[in-house]
Amino acid sequence: MSFFESDFDNNEYLFENSKDLDEEINKVKETIAASGIYDCTEAVEEIVHVCLENERYQDGFYFINLLLETFPYNSEYWLRKGSLNNASGNFKEAVECFNKALSLNPGDSEALIDKASAEESQGLIDEARNTLETVLVTEPSNEEAIFGLGMLYQHHEDFKQALYYLEKVVELDPEFSEAYYELGYCYENLNLYSKALEAYDKFLDFEPYNPSGWYNRGIVLVKMNKLEKAIESYDFALAINEDFPSAWFNKGNALADLGRLESAIECFKHSLELDKYDEASAYNIANIYEELGDLPNAIKYYSEAIKIDDQYYEAYLARGFCYDSAGKFHFALKDFNKAISLSQDNAEAWYAKADLEYSLGQLQDAVSSYKAALKIEPDNFEVWFNLAETLLELGNWLEAMNAYGECIRINPNDASSYYGKAKINFILSRTQEAVDCLKTAFTIDPSIRTEFAKEYPEIKSSKLFKKLLGEL
Repeated sequence: MSFFESDFDNNEYLFENSKDLDEEINKVKETIAASGIYDCTEAVEEIVHVCLENERYQDGFYFINLLLETFPYNSEYWLRKGSLNNASGNFKEAVECFNKALSLNPGDSEALIDKASAEESQGLIDEARNTLETVLVTEPSNEEAIFGLGMLYQHHEDFKQALYYLEKVVELDPEFSEAYYELGYCYENLNLYSKALEAYDKFLDFEPYNPSGWYNRGIVLVKMNKLEKAIESYDFALAINEDFPSAWFNKGNALADLGRLESAIECFKHSLELDKYDEASAYNIANIYEELGDLPNAIKYYSEAIKIDDQYYEAYLARGFCYDSAGKFHFALKDFNKAISLSQDNAEAWYAKADLEYSLGQLQDAVSSYKAALKIEPDNFEVWFNLAETLLELGNWLEAMNAYGECIRINPNDASSYYGKAKINFILSRTQEAVDCLKTAFTIDPSIRTEFAKEYPEIKSSKLFKKLLGEL
């Protein structure tokens, strides 16, 4: 059945060398040719199983069809042909074979369970559920059928209902190791991390050399903020299977969170080496290099991430920041524009572009970009403030006044915004309004007085101003 993944399959019939398997298959074919199928039925049955286990489906169909030509009323052979169809993705044909097996042997629980798997694979969820429940009518303690129901609900993210069945499985059979693995997954998705950890630990008691078990255990430990223990768990997974890119990737994330950046880079490089199309690993390497101040390597790996996925918005944006920091403003602007073209509803790229345009002296362009950012995030204080300062520099007094007003709306205790309004009011000869804004600014942040004295020494010392401010 296919309710459970192949991590836990019996490897007794697996062949490491395809040449050896070819020899085994040819040997059976020669025996059939020499003496007929009647004299080697057991060998043919065995080779069908070997073909199924080693994903040699075409050869498997060849042999099972020979058996069915000779023994068309053998339900076991129809069951095996159904398994071959199921494994090779021919789910409709698989159901037909399982139905044939059931017509010859009604109530065969194995055929019903495998039929349910094929039905689920076709999206026939109600049919799959009914098929499994049919098993339980006559065999209420059938662990495989109960497990199948648990997996059916788990696959469709009904984790509470899945738990009901999976917990029932381990009550019936405390050594049903696969059920503990799936229990761990369900508990994890319900944020019951302690229970998830217990379930994975129980699974690993039975399957200590299963890398997926150690890997999933590591994920739970990260969610419990036990990063050192999570790294140990990932290390166990990698000791069993060093070619496990996700384990290298997750270990890298845990190390990065602990501030062990050089070690994290090595993990992400292992992950990228094993999966050359893993843009996330390339991005993470770049991100750490950027944090370390190594801009050339950061740009190199952001570029690698973009090479893998030319629609990677975050990589363009991050590389743009690196180019900006490196003084390569033309390249930075190009990346920010590309990021905007990929994600026009993301304010960060517009904001980054605006800041760069301001630095390049392109103030009017900066204003347009700030405004584009604010259409997406109308309550972004920093963008409003930078827009206000830019408008002030351009001499757009009334627009700047409005922008400072938006800053005060978002953060009523920002002294700099009141000070900005005061400056504009002085320019517009609105002395009382300017003084009122200054009073508020000085109350919120007394250090503004020093800044004001430096910028407006002649106003600061005037008797009229002091009288208005209440200092006389």
